[in-house]
Amino acid sequence: MTKPPGAPSAAEELAKRHDDAGGALLALADIMRALRDPETGCPWDVAQDFGTIATYTIEEAYEVADAIERGDIDALKDELGDLQLQVVFHARMAEEAGHFSLADVIDAINGKMVRRHPHVFGNGDAAPGWEAIKEQERAEKGSDSALDGVASALPALLRAEKLQKRAARTGFDWPDADGPRAKIAEELDEIAAAKSEAEHIEEIGDLLFAVVNYARHLGVDAEAALRSANAKFERRFKSMEDQAGDAFAGLSLEEKEALWQRIKVRHQE
Repeated sequence: MTKPPGAPSAAEELAKRHDDAGGALLALADIMRALRDPETGCPWDVAQDFGTIATYTIEEAYEVADAIERGDIDALKDELGDLQLQVVFHARMAEEAGHFSLADVIDAINGKMVRRHPHVFGNGDAAPGWEAIKEQERAEKGSDSALDGVASALPALLRAEKLQKRAARTGFDWPDADGPRAKIAEELDEIAAAKSEAEHIEEIGDLLFAVVNYARHLGVDAEAALRSANAKFERRFKSMEDQAGDAFAGLSLEEKEALWQRIKVRHQE
């Protein structure tokens, strides 16, 4: 298709998008600078530090994931904005302390993405692999263990899977799914034999770790599988409440179980 006379080139359109996004980001940075002003800013924003804001950062990331799962694009736009605010907030606090600026944050991720995609931004050779490049970066940072860098704040199921994958890359892994499946049975026996609360906590933790391992060998994302199970339980339970109405709480356990089974058949789950 012929481009109309005077129409902007693709490069000009790209530059305009960069200007729009860059200008909006600078405006957000200015807003945060004003909010953090010790004399004229918002007392709540001024009082925050990395530790207090971290909880909100994690919460906003989950709200992004929730909008995606619900297929709500308008909510996704809003939640991505809230998450971007968290990045700007942390960067502002770091700049005030003399550590780094928002520009440093963006420069760092730009460099990382270019570095990890040499087949796109380099000489056109095939990439050695995302994980291989990450391993090299960890080695350059002086990491001593294959498990270094797995964030402790990750959800426990997700972190278990990442730890297992890291260990597997060193050859420490079951050859197939039979091993972790047998480990689940072993952990169930150990839970049954536990005598104290501390022992129960430890053995149930081992059981959950073994279940994640089994899921990994089956190619199942344990975190996603549990989210799906949570959603299914929520749908069924709410259907029970809707069907029974105000009488639900007073039903016997047997009546609730019978209702549960009817709901399962109705939903064909």
